[in-house]
Amino acid sequence: VKTFDEGGCLLHSAMVKLVKFLKAQKVVLVLNGRYAGKKGVIVKTFDEGTDSRKYGHCIVAGVAKAPLKVKKGMSAKKVEKRSRIKPFLKVLNFNHLMPTRYSVEIDFKPAGITQDIMNNDGKRKEARKAVKTLFQDRYTSGKNKWFFSKLRF
Repeated sequence: VKTFDEGGCLLHSAMVKLVKFLKAQKVVLVLNGRYAGKKGVIVKTFDEGTDSRKYGHCIVAGVAKAPLKVKKGMSAKKVEKRSRIKPFLKVLNFNHLMPTRYSVEIDFKPAGITQDIMNNDGKRKEARKAVKTLFQDRYTSGKNKWFFSKLRF
């Protein structure tokens, strides 16, 4: 919204409110760093930043190592081992993420992932284990198989 005086000079220009499309449960691709090219899900967003990170960022839970293919002739032990998922938990700048149109309905509330947990190594490890069980349950139930497959590019 712009306001002009009698002479046509601009007096005031209001900030345009941008739509927040990076929300919890949105599937994203990590672009930079150790997990570049990996899929992840946004757990919590900090649009305005925090005191320690003054830029827009979010906590992302993703698949560091996707499960391998399973065949009918494999033993149960081998199937269990090849079906394992290695997750990652990371605080990432919005600039280092590529959003997709997809979302995954995983409730991360029981895992209790917050900014404080991400700063504490011991609690972060426990949170990663909780994310692993959530991902493992999702994969074994057969939902969102595409999310747990490796990206080929």
